[in-house]
Amino acid sequence: MATRKLRLEELGEERLSPRDKGIPERAFGMTVTEFLATRPRLPEFWTPLVALDQSAIDNNVDVMSRWCSSRGLQLMPHGKTTMAPQLWQRQLDADSTGITLATMGQVRTARSFGLDSIMLANAVVDGRSLRYLAGELADPQFRFVCWADSVATIAAMEHGLRSVELPRPVDVCVELGAEGGRTGARSVAEALEVARLAAASDVLRLAGVGGYEGSLGHDRSEETLANVRRYLRQQLELHQALGGLYDDGDIFVTAGGSAYFDVVAEVYADAVAADPHTRWTLRSGAYITHDDGFYRRISPLDEGRPAGQAGAGQTGAGRLLPAMRGMARVVSHPEPGLSLLDGGKRDFPFDEGLPIPRRQAPDLQGPWTPLAGSSIPAMNDQHSYLVHSGRDLGLGSVVSLGLSHPCTTFDKWHYLPMTASQDSDLVVELVRTFF
Repeated sequence: MATRKLRLEELGEERLSPRDKGIPERAFGMTVTEFLATRPRLPEFWTPLVALDQSAIDNNVDVMSRWCSSRGLQLMPHGKTTMAPQLWQRQLDADSTGITLATMGQVRTARSFGLDSIMLANAVVDGRSLRYLAGELADPQFRFVCWADSVATIAAMEHGLRSVELPRPVDVCVELGAEGGRTGARSVAEALEVARLAAASDVLRLAGVGGYEGSLGHDRSEETLANVRRYLRQQLELHQALGGLYDDGDIFVTAGGSAYFDVVAEVYADAVAADPHTRWTLRSGAYITHDDGFYRRISPLDEGRPAGQAGAGQTGAGRLLPAMRGMARVVSHPEPGLSLLDGGKRDFPFDEGLPIPRRQAPDLQGPWTPLAGSSIPAMNDQHSYLVHSGRDLGLGSVVSLGLSHPCTTFDKWHYLPMTASQDSDLVVELVRTFF
């Protein structure tokens, strides 16, 4: 099992400074622990700002843990979503069996905090990363598995690993892709060829089948869902074909972004019931904060999705809640019905939908009132264009924003204040990111 407690103590000893975006001036020179002991309030922070909601995060972690457990699925959530070890710890505490990462640089960061169960949803082909990995595998508690999608990948790994002292073979899942998708062998036959080479290698160990169905669509149309199901059935076909090549060690079959994990559970269901020894593993990551945009529209567990559209077997699972929000201040009224906010692309995500105006207040302390009849049709680096009806918002007033796509929210912030709930302004934690 993964380390239950990461080494997070040093995060509390970091000193806050003017280099930390949004942090109140009175915090400069304090450690994070010292600052939090003063019970800071959100109105002290500077705009633009992104804040997290602890109650919603706790709900989401619990909902996803129970959802996976009830379906015989393990969860290794994608840590690149947040790159926040404090949030990884919440996921590990809720029975995640490890953390998925995307680059060897992220693996190195995670290892520095003591994480000892990692899936790299990517290949490792360069000599420097392979040398580092060989050194880390000297730790007998460290479980690591990566992916390979071609004969060339296997050759590159073997070349790099044979030039170093390797304590044990590197576990490798064969990645199956799909036409028009991302990485991955483009057919079961190609994947079988990769698997045979991995199984025959003296420096690699065949450890299962991996893949990512999320690149096959951005909606829940019947056509998209049919494509996802077809791809997942091919994964199962590949896994069955590899049966004679596996040894007695851990074997993974893994899929699952944050959009179609219900379809993964549906397609895997019979195989999970028939083969409890395989580690049937989801890697969904964005669920921890959910959002007000892309994932709200597509997730099978969104709180607003009608019961009949919630995907297969959702009854009683609970629902995901948006757990992040932006805040930006009105700095200009250049013309009637248009306000410019002091936060833009450098502060808020924009790749899967622009921020959604939700509420307004004279300042960060409220009182907050709904902001109806408004939208943000465009953003610059440091400005958002707020188009609204009715009277102009007061210069200096604050707008609370629903955000879309956690994966491009966290990477813009060194620290994100977390309040006890969206209705509380008490900051209970500063969540540190490592991008």
